[in-house]
Amino acid sequence: MRILAIWDNELEAELVTMYLGIDDNEVTTLIGPEAVREHIRQPGRFDIVLLPIDLPDPDAGFSVFEEIQRTWPDSPIVGACQAADVFRIVRFMAHGMSAYVIRDAAGDFMFMLQAILESTVDAVRAARDQQLAQKLREEVESVRKLQESVIPKHLEAPHGYSICGRYEPSQIRVLGGHPVTMAGGDYYAVFTLEDDKIVMLVGDASGHGMKAAMSIMTMHTLVRMIRTQKYKDTSHFVEEINRQLYEQSIVNEEGGFITMLYAILDVNAGELEWTSAGHPPPLLHDLTTGEVYPLGPDDAGGLPLAVLDDADYETYKSKIPNNIRLLLFTDGLEEAFPERVVDKHNQFGVDGIIKTLKASKERTLQETLQALFDDSNAFTKGSGRHDDTSVVLLERRE
Repeated sequence: MRILAIWDNELEAELVTMYLGIDDNEVTTLIGPEAVREHIRQPGRFDIVLLPIDLPDPDAGFSVFEEIQRTWPDSPIVGACQAADVFRIVRFMAHGMSAYVIRDAAGDFMFMLQAILESTVDAVRAARDQQLAQKLREEVESVRKLQESVIPKHLEAPHGYSICGRYEPSQIRVLGGHPVTMAGGDYYAVFTLEDDKIVMLVGDASGHGMKAAMSIMTMHTLVRMIRTQKYKDTSHFVEEINRQLYEQSIVNEEGGFITMLYAILDVNAGELEWTSAGHPPPLLHDLTTGEVYPLGPDDAGGLPLAVLDDADYETYKSKIPNNIRLLLFTDGLEEAFPERVVDKHNQFGVDGIIKTLKASKERTLQETLQALFDDSNAFTKGSGRHDDTSVVLLERRE
């Protein structure tokens, strides 16, 4: 520790310095208030300050105490007082003194100084860490709420269709296991266009935390800006989003990117047009046969967004018959795994998603959505999903 020991007589000061100058401690000793004021003009850095409260009397000592606080605001102060003056310590403690020790005539208190100063430094650091963690929680929570504010709460579907969606953030544990709900990089949107067309979009920014959340907010803003423009097909829309995201450093700095699946359903024709930017294709569940299969090949996804400014993307078209369910999802659902297990073969996986869809054939759409989250979470054996998750589920009935 770097200790500033201020004392009121030289004889005791030598002993105090000797007892504190062990275990590689660096002790700076000052005698009297004038020495303190002289030293304050060229302040160093100290982990803790030891100060008698009567220097030479309590009022003068309090003035020195305030000067020390102004000069070394991050250094905790331990006071020393005579037994008869314990009541005076209240004034100091009320104004930020961290701890105190009672001086006895025999000087036995000096044997305790090392332990008292060490425990005070540890306690102050622990309190500051806790305050910092709380501030981090509050900042993350504010960003997370901003992110969730852009995710639709109520989804409307045309006659013959039902649709629902859900976003669930990931969690981490800090400071003895307290959960912190993280800001994340997942996103979904559902809205209608003219001519009875439904747009469904899911996106996932790389990484976690505030950078991922701000990347998704940037994409959301661009989607809102250009979704009313006319594009011949979904690939042109994705290409335009990609070009504009590539210019945003918040997205692609340090290798960042966003995967996205953008789909337009023609309600009257029963046809889905979709484009993937590094995202898994939609899954179709045929409720008549029970079969569940991806709508496109495994290599249907192009480059993620913001990787290359002139990347090309492909448009896929798929028939959407009656009596089906269509699932769009981010990889948080698929990649759920038990804690300490990172082998991809131990993930919930597409096989787990398909199993849940088949088992939920007779359930309502909302019950099926809930089952997907429940089964994926149960697969983690209590550790919870380590990535935020977005799901859009559509149903077409005869």
